[in-house]
Amino acid sequence: MKDLKENLLKELSESVIDMDEDKAAEVSNTFIEKKFDAYEGIANGLAIGMGEAGRLYEEEEYYIPELLMCSDAMYAGMDVLKPHIKREETEERYKAVVGVVEGDTHDIGKNLFKIMLETTGFEVYDLGRDVPPVEFIKKAREIDADLIGLATLMTTTMDNMKDVISLLEEEGIREDVIVMVGGGPVSQSFADQIGADGYSPEASRAARLAKKLVRGKKYEAVKR
Repeated sequence: MKDLKENLLKELSESVIDMDEDKAAEVSNTFIEKKFDAYEGIANGLAIGMGEAGRLYEEEEYYIPELLMCSDAMYAGMDVLKPHIKREETEERYKAVVGVVEGDTHDIGKNLFKIMLETTGFEVYDLGRDVPPVEFIKKAREIDADLIGLATLMTTTMDNMKDVISLLEEEGIREDVIVMVGGGPVSQSFADQIGADGYSPEASRAARLAKKLVRGKKYEAVKR
């Protein structure tokens, strides 16, 4: 069964890279029929394929049309797998604001991160794409957010992530909220440079890191 699962995960990944919606949905159905974990199908199958598609885009082997067709295949698989995701049983209830920063409309990574956050117990408020920095601050204040997640696929909009952090500092609420950044051009060194709290190149790991960081902040607040 382990070999079967690994083969299916590989097929899920390849269906995304190959831009094959029908195959993504078919393999996803098989994955569920075999009683494998839906979350794993997304994290270790579809998301891996989307990550590879992103790499091909960065290396200019794929362009925007190919990337969009890859995302269509990923979403075809996710439509099958998502209803079967087992959410973590937890009494912790955290709130997150997520969005793609101003100037960028590529929301594939943000959507994956949102799903992964929801499975780990976050209540997620999705601001969508091309979001001005001030809107993140407004929503975070409105809902008393524990986390802000910022995404971009374009190097030209990365500075808007720093603008969000700067606004949080100006408003005096920087210490109240965890800020995570992600996307194709983003790296750990960039996250450190702009003063973000966390970064991960992969959505499921990012969600687990988000929960760890928020828990840590809550624990420190109680100690104080």
